[in-house]
Amino acid sequence: MEDKLKVAAYARVSTEQDDQVNSLISQKRYFVNYISSQTNMELSGLYFDEGISGTQTSKRTGFNQMIKDALGGKFNLILTKEVSRFARNTMDTLFYTRKLKEAGIGVIFTIDHIDTRDSDGELRLTIMASLAQEESRKTSERVKWGQQRRMEQGVVFGRELLGYTVRNGKLSVNPEEVPVVKAIFHKYTNEGKGAHIIARELTEEGFRPKRISLWSDTVIRRVLRNEKYVGDLCQKKTFTPDFLTHKKKYNRGEEEKIYITDHHEAIIDRDLWNRTQEELKRRAPSAALKARHSSRYWCSGKICCGECGSRFVSRTKKLKMGTYKAWRCYQAANHGIVKLDADGKVIGCNNNSISEKALLACMNYCVRRVCHNQKQLRREILSRIRFVCGEPVTEREDGKIRQKMEVIEEKKRRCFDALLEGLLTKEDVKKQTEWYDSELGRLRALLEEQEANNRPDCSQKEQYGEWERALDEILSFQGDHEMLYREILDKIVVCREAERGCNTLVVWFKYVPFGIRLKIRSAGKGDRYQTDVLESEFVS
Repeated sequence: MEDKLKVAAYARVSTEQDDQVNSLISQKRYFVNYISSQTNMELSGLYFDEGISGTQTSKRTGFNQMIKDALGGKFNLILTKEVSRFARNTMDTLFYTRKLKEAGIGVIFTIDHIDTRDSDGELRLTIMASLAQEESRKTSERVKWGQQRRMEQGVVFGRELLGYTVRNGKLSVNPEEVPVVKAIFHKYTNEGKGAHIIARELTEEGFRPKRISLWSDTVIRRVLRNEKYVGDLCQKKTFTPDFLTHKKKYNRGEEEKIYITDHHEAIIDRDLWNRTQEELKRRAPSAALKARHSSRYWCSGKICCGECGSRFVSRTKKLKMGTYKAWRCYQAANHGIVKLDADGKVIGCNNNSISEKALLACMNYCVRRVCHNQKQLRREILSRIRFVCGEPVTEREDGKIRQKMEVIEEKKRRCFDALLEGLLTKEDVKKQTEWYDSELGRLRALLEEQEANNRPDCSQKEQYGEWERALDEILSFQGDHEMLYREILDKIVVCREAERGCNTLVVWFKYVPFGIRLKIRSAGKGDRYQTDVLESEFVS
């Protein structure tokens, strides 16, 4: 008798609303019935995720457990209804299906009629995954458009903050917390105290911050800069540039913010608010000082402690055999091992330090492992190098003009979408599109003028060619290239290892959807110093 295939099934819904929960129950029932009807299959596991987006896999516990069990040999086939249930990120879909196929595990998408074990399975899967990703992008755009319209109407998006409660999109003053807010502004502006001193005094006076356990100078400055305390509302301070990762970034001009004056009841009068903002500017460190300390080295600000969450800082020692450079957790460097201070507060960290040479060896190893993304890395880096080092200012201005034109074109399309959905009248759309067309005409004329004065000469083309050749040499990955590492590194998380000379690191790059966990051992001195990778694995 032929052995039956051990089969697992995966189901997912993206929200936790009642109708979606019912959908999840239906999906589970569907797979149980489907496998029961197949004579050569037996159910080995049923995995699911509720309320989780399909555009990223990092937070999908059911999905990740399924992949782990599959690679562990618990079953040899996975069933899911359609590609969009598996993942709406094309790269994730292909990455995991290829990884499973290498381990001899197939994936069947029952509704899409795709079996990754077939010769044309990957081609058909790529097409369907791209369609699912595009649908997710359109949904994201529709949601963002609706949110922006509501923001323009004054609806508040965000959490409660000190001094205010948020209910049904409206801000209301919390009388119990008003004295704390007023005290912060008074101490800083009228008494001239620093943020660190104010944080200490509030702690000593028994006041508690909101949503966090301790006051800090950072928390104080956030209060002082928050326009809500003067009655104004600024929204879109952060934005999501990539609908696939859902990671938010501070909005530094990439998108237009929505600012409404006198939106709600103020806690601080406008005179005190204006004087506070001037005082913040006066006390702020210069840009040159901040730049000197924030990007001094290729990994500055990118190494995180896996024990306490602090940043790693550089430490250099002068030895007989030369200079020894290492990175150490900020808490450990300033306070040593974990202990309690005089006030009973936990300080210090037990994490190990890591040498600069070990970090470079790890980066070299990791870059080699993701070398299949070499073309994408080359394109991204060359674009940045041209922008920073060699393109004329007028070319950068051309890019800004084109970007503005693209934004206006997109707004025009959204106007027509709003008309079809009944959100705007024909008259409203006509007036708005007339203004958009006039603005596009002005920008086109400006662009033509810029292009007429921006013809690259032969010397510029030769310089661009030199950059490309230099970058190709770097991307051969022979030796350590700090310029490359600075550009592609997102962060490194360093975790503690009890074994002497060992460290565990997780390296994350900007342009790939996964990280690499390494266990390394470093030993030797000077020219004999060597780092060996004991274990490595991809993590999502």
